Amino acid sequence: MSGDSPLPLDERRKEHGAVPAGAGAAGRPGRDGGPERRGVVRDASLSAVLAGLVAVVVSCSGPLMIVLAAADAGRLSNEQTASWVWAACVGSGVTCAALSWRTRMPVITAFSTPGAAVLVGSLGAYPYAEAIGAFLVTGLVMALVGMTGAFGWAMRRVPPGVVAGMLAGVLFSFGAGVFSALDSIPVPVLASLVTYFAVKRWSPRYAVACALFAAVLATAAGPGIHVAAGDITPAVPVFTAPDFSLQAMVGIALPLTVVTMASQNAPGLAVLTAFGYRPDDRTLIGVTGLTTAALSPFGGHGINLAAITAAICTGEEAHPDPRRRYVAGVACGFFYLVTGVCGAALVGLFTAPPADLVAVVAGVALLGAFSTSLAQAVADESGRDAAVVAFLTTASGVTLGGIGSACWGLVLGLATHGTLTFRHRARTRR
Repeated sequence: MSGDSPLPLDERRKEHGAVPAGAGAAGRPGRDGGPERRGVVRDASLSAVLAGLVAVVVSCSGPLMIVLAAADAGRLSNEQTASWVWAACVGSGVTCAALSWRTRMPVITAFSTPGAAVLVGSLGAYPYAEAIGAFLVTGLVMALVGMTGAFGWAMRRVPPGVVAGMLAGVLFSFGAGVFSALDSIPVPVLASLVTYFAVKRWSPRYAVACALFAAVLATAAGPGIHVAAGDITPAVPVFTAPDFSLQAMVGIALPLTVVTMASQNAPGLAVLTAFGYRPDDRTLIGVTGLTTAALSPFGGHGINLAAITAAICTGEEAHPDPRRRYVAGVACGFFYLVTGVCGAALVGLFTAPPADLVAVVAGVALLGAFSTSLAQAVADESGRDAAVVAFLTTASGVTLGGIGSACWGLVLGLATHGTLTFRHRARTRR
């Protein structure tokens, strides 16, 4: 998914005359003949900043709870747990902001949610120092695989329809979650949906922000939002010297590397490509891998490309001009950094809203991304069957061998594509 393999942009982007970031179109020509790098302040917009905020809220309201569960399973002290949260948020924030600013793309990173889920069942079986050593090796392996270009080379061989089908499958549960929440919080759901579509007719870039405000207002007026008082002191990172053992390499590093690359980095690249960007996979995966290694002594288990939260920041709702959506990534990085530094206080704020409300906000924010990816999945009739298999497999949520449904969606979609292509070639030869 590097610069030589973009997906075609949809018609709306063509109407705006926009050229995707990462394609040498960050602005008008500069004095030296190269593209002018516009300032973040000049390109900033309320919709992009709010998209970054929503992405962080979604990350810290659910996935962070898995990190806390893994820390509890590993019998970590409060100081070690706080350090882990600090490393996860600061690592995500630094890579989000730096990569988005450098590439002029909305590069959204996050801490590995499936990796944390793996650690819930395995962290308690090893000394913490050996787990730290496994985190360090995981980061170095991911950086090596990324910088060699092997991972990007493999991803570029995936048909666009299969990629779009997988992405639609990833987003499906969030869209469905909006309507399933009608049972528990009907007023916030209806307020959010009505506001979203009403404002979208007038200004799509503010539709998500207004829907978020309407949902929060309706919830506050009904069941209410209760925020518990938290510790407002800055989080203090705790250094733990890594130790290395073969058992921890096999039991932690190997599965952590596999699930992070397959369930996070693969769909993360797919999101950027599906929205017309041309990411340099070597840089993105290499930097996130090295960041994982650097933060591992403080508890950082894995920084990777995000998929779900990335979709919030890469669509038209963030900004009509694809060249200015990178601001959402910079804003996302800033909010991650604030969360990491402030620690318990802001984590408590993000986890205060009811779970159903967070699901509604995320689902509404992802409606545009879901519709775009679904349309791309079925656009090519010859590859439609493979795209549908990828979509249904991913949407099913199946987990086999510790690998999530997004990876299996790619695998089965590719298998279907290969089978149909082989049969077509065989008939042609006859």
